Formats: sequence, C-alpha cells, structure tokens
Amino acid sequence: MSKVTDIYGSMVFNEHTMRERLPKATYKQLMRTIKEGAPLDEDVANVVAHAMKEWAIEKGATHYTHWFQPLTGITSEKHDSFIDPTDDGLTIMTFSGKELIQGEPDASSFPSGGLRATFEARGYTAWDPTSYAFIKDEVLCIPTAFCSYTGEALDKKTPLLRSMKAIDVQARRVLALFGDDSSERVTTTLGAEQEYFLISEKDYEQRMDLMICGRTLFGYSPCKGQELEEHYFGAIRPTVNNFMKELDDELWKLGVSARTKHNEVAPAQHELAPIFAETNRGVDENLLTMEKMRLLASHYGLVCLQHEKPFEFINGSGKHNNWSIAVGGKNLLDPGENPMENLRFLVFLTCVIEAVDEYQELLRMSAASAGNDHRLGANEAPPAIVSMFLGDELGAIVDALVDDHDYTSAERVSMDLGVDVLPNFIKDNTDRNRTSPFAFTGNKFEFRMPGSAQNLSDANMVLNTAMAKSLKGFADQMEGKEGEAFEAAAIDYIKRTLTDHARIIFNGDGYAHEWEEEAARRGLANHRTTADALPCMVDQKSIDLFAEFGVLTETELRSRYEVKLEKYNKIMNIECRTMKRLVRRDYLPAINRYAAKLAHGITAIKEVLPDGDTSFMEEKLRRLVAGAAEINIQLEKLHGLHRASVDIADQQERANMNAHEIVPVMDALRHAVDEMEIIVEREAWPVPTYNEILFYA
Repeated sequence: MSKVTDIYGSMVFNEHTMRERLPKATYKQLMRTIKEGAPLDEDVANVVAHAMKEWAIEKGATHYTHWFQPLTGITSEKHDSFIDPTDDGLTIMTFSGKELIQGEPDASSFPSGGLRATFEARGYTAWDPTSYAFIKDEVLCIPTAFCSYTGEALDKKTPLLRSMKAIDVQARRVLALFGDDSSERVTTTLGAEQEYFLISEKDYEQRMDLMICGRTLFGYSPCKGQELEEHYFGAIRPTVNNFMKELDDELWKLGVSARTKHNEVAPAQHELAPIFAETNRGVDENLLTMEKMRLLASHYGLVCLQHEKPFEFINGSGKHNNWSIAVGGKNLLDPGENPMENLRFLVFLTCVIEAVDEYQELLRMSAASAGNDHRLGANEAPPAIVSMFLGDELGAIVDALVDDHDYTSAERVSMDLGVDVLPNFIKDNTDRNRTSPFAFTGNKFEFRMPGSAQNLSDANMVLNTAMAKSLKGFADQMEGKEGEAFEAAAIDYIKRTLTDHARIIFNGDGYAHEWEEEAARRGLANHRTTADALPCMVDQKSIDLFAEFGVLTETELRSRYEVKLEKYNKIMNIECRTMKRLVRRDYLPAINRYAAKLAHGITAIKEVLPDGDTSFMEEKLRRLVAGAAEINIQLEKLHGLHRASVDIADQQERANMNAHEIVPVMDALRHAVDEMEIIVEREAWPVPTYNEILFYA
C-alpha cells in the first residue's frame, strides 16, 4: 500500500494543487474568493478550468460533472466528457470557464415542493469554489449549488452557504466589539461521526424489507444482542477490517480526513469519525463517505446499512454533528484556561444557549425523518426533547452568573490510578452525557439528534442561522459601547440572557421519565414524530428568522416543508406496501404451511400411537392458528388505514395519520409476526433471522 502521505488528497484539486498549477495572480484571486468571499471573475474561471482539466486528465479523468445536493438529501451527478471532435475525425479535450461555473441539469424530476412543474424543466448548477473539486471514478466532480430557472434554491448546499455568510457577518460584528477587526471569514466547523451497519450480502438479498426499506420490518429479538457490551471497541473482524482499510485509502485520496474507526455498541455496527472541516466542505465529505461505504462494501461480500434503525431491540445509528465556530484558526468556543474570565467565550456560549432555546423546535425538525422516529429516545440515541448539556464547570459558571454569586473554579484534577507503571493524567472538567441531544464537549457542541442517513446541511443551516440571530442581538445592543462600559454591558447581557434561557440547560439523564415531566414544566417542546416536528418550519417565527438573514425565502421554506412531508409520506407508503406484501406472500404462507405440516404430523402419530401424548404439539398448533388469525386481523386493519391514507390530499393530515394511526398498527402486525418466528421451525421461516444476520462469520 502507498504511504498515506503520498495518497492523501491526491485526487483533490486542493489549495496545494492550485498553488502548483495556477499562475500566481490567478491563485491569489481565487484564494480571495475562497477565503474572503470575493466575487469570481470569468477570466479567472477560464484559467482555473484549463488547469483543472489538465490535472484531471493526467489523473485519468475523461468526464466532468457538476456534483450537487438536490432535496432528495443525497448527491446527484450528470457526466459530460471533455471530448470536442475536430473536422478531421479526431478530438481534442476541452473544458471552459463557463462549463466550470455553470451547468444545466433537468430541474423537473427532483423534489421541489411545488417550485417546479414537470413542464418547467430548466435548472442551473453553479460552482462552489469553497469546496474543492475532486476525481471519483474517472470523473472530475465539481461541487455546485442547484437552483431553478427563476432563482429559487433547489438544493441543500445553497441555504447552508447563505447561513454561513450570515454567521460570518454577525460574528465579525461581535469580534469587532472585542477589538478584533480581522478580514478573515468566521466559519463554522463540522466533524461528522458516521455510524453504520455491515451485514452479509447473502442475508441482505433474502430480506425484501432491507432491500426496499433499508430496515427490517419484522424480526424477533436475537438470543444475544448488545447486553454483554463486548462489541463496542472490540477487535475488528478481518473482513470488516479489510473493508475499513480500503475505505480509508479511498477517502484519504479524496482528502477526507478519516481519523477514527471502531466497532460500535450493537453487533455488526461500526463508526467512522473524521477530523473537523469547514462546515460546507464537511457536509460534502460526509456525503462522499456515505457513498464510498455503500459502494466498497460489495468488494467484501457485505452491504452497508445507513438507516437509523435497521434492527429493533439494539442500537440504531446516528450521525453526531460536532459543531464549532472559528476565525483565523482560533476556536471561538474554546473556554481557555479560565472560562469565567474569558468574556468573549462567555458571549459566544450565551449566544449558543439562546439560539438553541429559541429555535429548539427547528433543531428537532432538522433531525426529523421516518427512520429517525424509530431511533430517537431509544438505545444510545437522545430523546426527542432538545436540551443542552454543559458539564460541571460551565454549568457552575452559568449558575453563578444567573444567581449572581461568586464562582470557584473546579481545578483540573490529576487522576492517580493506583498502579505505579500507569501515568497520572488530567481529568476533564466536562464529562460526556450520551443522553443529551446538544452537549458541550470541551471546545465544541455535539448535536446528537441527526440520524445516520441524513444530510447534515439542514441541521447546520438551522444552527448557523439561529446563532447569527443571537450574535446580531448582542451586537445591536453593544455597538457604540467601549472599554469598561462595554464590559459591564456585556456582563449584564450575559446574565439577563442566561436567566431567560436557563430552561434549555439539563445535565441529567435524558432517558429518565422524570425529565420528560420536568421538560414539560419548563415549556420545552416534545415532538415525538416527524409529523409533529415539521409544522414549525412554516411558523411565522421560522419564516421571519430565515428571511431576516437571506437564508430561505418564505417560498423556499414552504417548498422544503412540502418536500419533507412528501418524503415522509412516501416512505410510509413504501413500508406499508412492503409489509403487506411480505405478510401475504411470505410470512402467512410459511406459518400456514408449517401449521399444516404439524397437523399432519399429529395425525400420523395418532395413527401409529393412538395413546401417544401429542398435547404439546396440539398446543403449538393452536398457537400457530391463533397467531395466523391475529396476523390477518392486523393485516386487514393496516390495509384499510393505508388505503384511506393514500386518498388524503393534504400532506400534513396524511403525515399525522401515518404517525399516529398507521404506525401503531404496523407495530402490532410486526409483533404478531415476530411471535410466530420463535415457534416455527428454522427451515420453514422464509427469511434470515436477527441471529443469522447480526452474527455472521
């Protein structure tokens, strides 16, 4: 294998490559665009395009594509070759600045929430120079934004970039109050921890629910799940390790800083964590990571599952969104040695607390999906109630500020493990709270609600915009104040704001039933399902927030609300149809065949041994017949509700019916089928069970 230092970033047109291949003047102008947001000149684009093409061809690329993120949540690409035939029957390879800057994919076949009709097909992609171009499968991929002919954003990237601009503008205003007038952009950073399952292809191919829905709609709990806690950080099996090695190599070539890999808590579950990057690039890199995971798994006879809850009874998979704010390489959420004396840090911390409390429902919405509804509040996932964990020291600081009493620092304590050969180490002042949706982890916040299948653009767009709102509020009140007057006003602002928003801070057990009651007393929202969570998108408060900072127009926001509703309802429709098909064509026939076989066996035994005791067989037969009858009852209930839901025109009304009426019946049907799995003989059961899927060799 090549050295990591040789392959890292080798397939990326990154800053190092630009510096080598671009004329000095062009490089400087492009860097001004990337680092300072300066407009990009078309002449510069032409020079960049030529250098990019030459580099890509040297690397074996034959095509280019504008790589974008439609509202499907995944990425899309249309490949065009570099060839330009000549009159003499040969060809030259060309790529212009115009082709780099702008593309024109069909906009009618992507979700748009009514922004585009089928006959209104024109859409545009526009180069995003802040996220590096890269080569994937002999194709030069150019990260782009995607908009309609009439200018509305049709993608996930555009609002994210707008939110990053908003936080840059407002954070610079705040920094200026502290005497920092740096021309460098303030950016948010993202480290996306990706959880996933790996299972055998042969098992996957026998499970129609996994293939169509990404999760098992049926399945009795395995004999052994995660209760022995032996899989977490355990030795990685050879086949999985080989997959991880190839994944690392491919990601490193693409400049994705894959750093940590390990077995997760659930059997067959794993995690990959990168080093943080600027949020826009971090989202792009996470989407690339997910794609590479899915594609490379087949090299090892495996399938990568990225659904939030592919298996009941064990942990689901999340995507922890590690978020911070930085300028010029400095982390603005780093408390320093003495956070109580770090006024700037306290201002930014206060603004985060205010932002999360004010827009808790939007944050919950950003993590809402049909898959994540099965995960939140169960097995290592945070509850659906948004709260913040600050840890002992920051929590004590907030209490001191709110209650106006003296604060004594919790000095960093040296830990002696009592064994001479082991070194002492310093205990962190901030513990980890696995049940908290939004936890401070030293110099960043970890938003743990998003599910493994989700595009993190939405969560970070909400975080950035809400934070921009809080920073603006502080700057508006402080501008014109200097010296001791500014310091006194800032401290007063911090105290008032923390007092007003202290309800969002909770350092306890988020799984405890008492917390749900306490959260209700505090007035915190508890949207258990996607259907409950989505309406806040189109509240006037949300419309005003996004409009104020130019992140989303009301039209764009309403379209996204419609897209999310439609996707939720479509997924529920697919799951209902799959469930009914499986029960009718696989599970009920298998149960009935086994019942008939058992009945024939009883009859045969009675013929040979009229006095033989077959009561245990007869009891089993009664359970099978009763079970099949219950399955049929629940199947007919589901069928009736499903048919009724399809006829509902209003998408929110249909989502409410799916969440609150259909899902309980789906659960009942599942339970009825699963009860039969443990009494039908193994050879008669039509699909691989959890015991077989999760514990492959």
